[in-house]
Amino acid sequence: MPRSTTPTTPTTPTTRTARTRWRIGLPVTALLTATALLPAPAHAESVTDYAITVDPSAKGAQIDDTMYGVFFEDINRAADGGLYAELVQNRSFEYAPVDNRSYTPLTSWTVEGAAQVLNDAGRLNDRNRNYLSLAAGSSVTNSGYNTGVRVEQGKKYDFSVWARAEHGSTLTVSLQDADGALAGARTVAVRTGGWVQYRTSFTAARTSSNGRLTVGSSAAAALDMVSLFPRDTYRNEPNGLRKDLAEKVAALHPGFVRFPGGCLVNTGSMQDYSEASGWQRARSYQWKDTVGPVEQRAVNSNFWGYNQSYGLGYYEYFRFAEDVGAMPLPVVPALVTGCGQNKAVVDEALLKRHIQDTLDLIEFANGPVTSTWGRKRAQMGHPKPFHLTHLEVGNEENLPTEFFARFKEFRAAIAAKYPDVTVISNSGPDDSGSTFDTAWQLNRDAKVDMVDEHYYNSPQWFLQNNDRYDSYDRGGPKVFLGEYASQGNAFKNGLAEAAFMTGLERNADVVKLASYAPLFANEDYVQWRPDLVWFNNHASWNSANYEVQKLFMTNVGDRVVPSTATGTPSLQGPISGAVGLSTWATSAAYDDVKVTGADGASLLSDDFSGDASRWTHTGGGSWSIQDGQYVQTDTAAENTMVSAGDPAWHDYDLHVKATKKSGKEGFLVAFGVKDSGNFYWWNLGGWNNTQSAVEQAVDGGKSTLISKAGSVETGRAYDVDVKVRGRQVTLYLDGQEWGSFTDDKPAEPFRQVVTKDRKTGDLIVKVVNAQASDARTAIDLGGARVASKAKATTLAAAPDAVNTETVTPVAPVTSTVTGVAGKFTYTFPANSVTFLRIKQR
Repeated sequence: MPRSTTPTTPTTPTTRTARTRWRIGLPVTALLTATALLPAPAHAESVTDYAITVDPSAKGAQIDDTMYGVFFEDINRAADGGLYAELVQNRSFEYAPVDNRSYTPLTSWTVEGAAQVLNDAGRLNDRNRNYLSLAAGSSVTNSGYNTGVRVEQGKKYDFSVWARAEHGSTLTVSLQDADGALAGARTVAVRTGGWVQYRTSFTAARTSSNGRLTVGSSAAAALDMVSLFPRDTYRNEPNGLRKDLAEKVAALHPGFVRFPGGCLVNTGSMQDYSEASGWQRARSYQWKDTVGPVEQRAVNSNFWGYNQSYGLGYYEYFRFAEDVGAMPLPVVPALVTGCGQNKAVVDEALLKRHIQDTLDLIEFANGPVTSTWGRKRAQMGHPKPFHLTHLEVGNEENLPTEFFARFKEFRAAIAAKYPDVTVISNSGPDDSGSTFDTAWQLNRDAKVDMVDEHYYNSPQWFLQNNDRYDSYDRGGPKVFLGEYASQGNAFKNGLAEAAFMTGLERNADVVKLASYAPLFANEDYVQWRPDLVWFNNHASWNSANYEVQKLFMTNVGDRVVPSTATGTPSLQGPISGAVGLSTWATSAAYDDVKVTGADGASLLSDDFSGDASRWTHTGGGSWSIQDGQYVQTDTAAENTMVSAGDPAWHDYDLHVKATKKSGKEGFLVAFGVKDSGNFYWWNLGGWNNTQSAVEQAVDGGKSTLISKAGSVETGRAYDVDVKVRGRQVTLYLDGQEWGSFTDDKPAEPFRQVVTKDRKTGDLIVKVVNAQASDARTAIDLGGARVASKAKATTLAAAPDAVNTETVTPVAPVTSTVTGVAGKFTYTFPANSVTFLRIKQR
């Protein structure tokens, strides 16, 4: 996942059709009624008229059953403490500062008496390095995740532990919270001798989200893999999944499950977990670490700042994909790191080992039980193959040339042995820019089957770029949109994503797979937002984005029926706003700020020889006048914006002298500043001083309009000039033109697509109205003979509405619509997504 500032314009040319406001007289008999009450939308300020014209005789793109899927990455505690149903945190005493600086081997445990974690020859096995030595008469208590161990009255919970005691011992195992026992205590007799796994079970006497699991020993004993699982896992499978979270994924009817990452795949060491490599903990996700008995699986330092147990491993991912009826789509490392690490590993022997591991992975998934890895799959409980057809090599590599050289070796080896497996490449971490362009050219030249694109942009970007794939080469590589989101979990984000998804479906001949990201977030362990499903230890809830995804994923259709729609009149004026100065993890000095109108009039001139009274501080950091310069000194602060001038200014020239003093990046010069969430800025020396870009912020969400590689020198004074004319902006650095752009692409709020369900014959008219006015729409079905009633499913809410654990303002409402005909009128509510399923006669 890239830093959430990504380019805004497609690199391929786009065609834009003129949009005009449509008006028509509406006879009373054409108005539709609904037999169920629709949700009350935000107050509609007005009504805008539109027309949709459908051509059922034309043949649109075929939509594959696998079009929409989910992407699972262990971020935000999505696995341990999330989908993986284990209730004990740090069950194997493997937490370490390499995972998180606050961690110790006893994190989440408290000791009564004496206990210590040892790493010596007495361990359970070589890959399970640590174990607990518990003194006689002592106990340890685990606090679980979030507020504690969650149990529900009347449900069963299975406890297990690996233990050894030189002279035997009796373990006492109990569940309790501050109000007392949650279940009757259990005793376990530990025999004299070596390591043995012991089991018992509990039935919860009452419900609690604050439970604690305690294990005490009568004599000295060694413990490892202390585990408590709900018996009621998804599909009642052992080492299983948390039922409510798995069911939310199943309810989407995903066509594929992409796993396990993400940045987990292409960061850290590419070495294995062994004595030869020094038991390296910060490693890329390597599938062989994650299969076999759980007590023999490796552990790892998760890129997102915590420990990864690998209890949820490749076998469980394959099993889950099969359980939800989805195609498994694993991602393997390409030996080029990304996600800010950006290093190509040069080790031919290691590369060959990873290529062989990938071939072994395909054998694990598909091979007969007589094969080495097919036998391993069968031993784990699944003799039948998992039917792997697609596999991705690499993730968001920012070094496209180095990545592609390695990708070609993977692809050649896979094609030689498994020619029916589709090998997927990628185009880096952004939707455009030099890395994107280079990667796509390499992929096209090599005739790669499919390319994975990722981008996280503002809602406005998604409204503006519905036509992104209209002009992609139909004969080139297909697109896998593996990660995308619009930087928020409010309904306005869902609306923008829905509008964009109509464009994905319209281009289903190019965009073959698409998945929102990330999938899960535990509300108490968040590294990234937005997320599709939120949860804690006792509840889970659907975001507004989830409701949008579900509506599309469960009403896909099999083929696009070509259609056209009129658009919304554009009210764009010139770029206007005040000016600003900012920094990001950097100290910088500014001087000689001048703003001059297009007519030559001086709007602002400040050489900071006096005070800074003209400037308003809206960001973080520490600003002061020093030696006739305006200086921001805090090298830890991000977005330290100060602004000056009139938000109504337009058509002006901005001049600034800027000097980086210290820190990670360069400096930020803002223009078109409306407020702290709406502005443009020229980010010079951003992304750890590796590139410069112009970013636009709309309601706090940023998108990149133009970017170039480059860095800023510390101590050097730069002349920065920005020329704003209408919606055209030209940028100059030290008197030389750096670049220019025109921000005139409309953020069209009214989008639609029509598909046909082959099984039912239904026409599915999908309409997004992402604006404050109702959309009164004349729909012409092109002569299709249809039933007079249709099913409507509507999502309608205030733009800022957010679903939480306790309130669900964004939820689907179904209704029956009457008065449907070959030509009819329907009014789509303000701020809504509506699907009309119309039966053909």
